[in-house]
Amino acid sequence: MDDFINGVADEQKRADSATLIKLMHKLTKQQPKMWGASLIGFGNHRYESPSSGRQVDWFKVGFSRRKAAISLYLMGLEGEQRAEMLARLGKHKTDGGCVYVKKLADIDMGVLEEMVVVTLKGK
Repeated sequence: MDDFINGVADEQKRADSATLIKLMHKLTKQQPKMWGASLIGFGNHRYESPSSGRQVDWFKVGFSRRKAAISLYLMGLEGEQRAEMLARLGKHKTDGGCVYVKKLADIDMGVLEEMVVVTLKGK
């Protein structure tokens, strides 16, 4: 995991990754684990695809430090509650269950913490 986090030259992205690890560890009480080559996840959850019914093991919450943005995986946060929280989050983009942020300084960390807690309660 350290190789993955330190694999980018951008010091701010490395610091943001460390902050996310601390936050998600505190809230999940789980150790971070690499899921594949580029995802850091916390906990374990049996996920069923709504479209295919296929079941896979997945993490409860997680993130990936991508070149363009940090991908936050907060599946389970849906509907009006998700829309309301995203409206308060700050500068971001979304696609499916993922939330993309360029840097943590662009968002309200209290809202992110609230989103993680709500996601965990749904699993």
